[in-house]
Amino acid sequence: MVDAPVLDRNHLADALAHFEPRIVDPTDRRSAAVVIAVMSDGSGGQAIPLTMRPTKMRAHPGQFALPGGGVDAGETGADAARRELHEELGLDVEPSAVLGRLDDYVTRSGYVITPFVVWSDRSITTLVPHLEEVAEVFAVGLPEIDTEPRFVDIPESSKPVIQWPFRRHLVHAPTGAVVYQFREVALHGRHTRIDGFDQPVFAWR
Repeated sequence: MVDAPVLDRNHLADALAHFEPRIVDPTDRRSAAVVIAVMSDGSGGQAIPLTMRPTKMRAHPGQFALPGGGVDAGETGADAARRELHEELGLDVEPSAVLGRLDDYVTRSGYVITPFVVWSDRSITTLVPHLEEVAEVFAVGLPEIDTEPRFVDIPESSKPVIQWPFRRHLVHAPTGAVVYQFREVALHGRHTRIDGFDQPVFAWR
C-alpha cells in the first residue's frame, strides 16, 4: 500500500484516457451504471462515497454499494451515473465532471454494470443521502482503496471470488471488483481486468 496517495484531476483524467475499458454488449441483459466519485474528505485528503443499502430494500438489502442504478430508456450510462449521484446523495455534477469509465462487469443476476469515475470539488461531508435508498454513507479514503484484495476459490465456479477488505468487512463483486480496478488504474497505472472475478454464490440471485 502506498503512503497517503493523492489524486490530481488531470492525472486521473489522463490515466483513464489511456485505459481502454472492456465493453460488453447489453443485449438480453439490463444496463446499470455505478459511480466512483473522487471528492475532498474535508480534512485535506480525498475519499469516495460508499453506501450501505437499507435492509428493507428488495434487491441486495444491507449490502455495500457504489452509488448507481439502472439506466433509463433514452439515457446514456454517464447520464444515469450523474442522475443516481443526485438521487442517492444529493450530489450534482456537470457532464464535464465525468472523467472516464472502467470495465463493464456482468453480474450473475443479468446486469451489465458500467462504472464511471467523476470528480467533484465538494467535500464528502456535505452529502445528503436519500434514506429510502441509502442507509449510511462511508467516506473511503485512498489508503483504504489501496488495499490488496483476497481471491477465494469456490466449487461452484472456475473463477475466484474477489473480496475487498474494507474496515471489518469483505466487499464482494461487483463493488469490490470495481474498487479494485479503480485502484489498479488510478493509483498504480496498471490495466488490470476484472472479468475473471466472480461473485459469491449468495449474490447469484
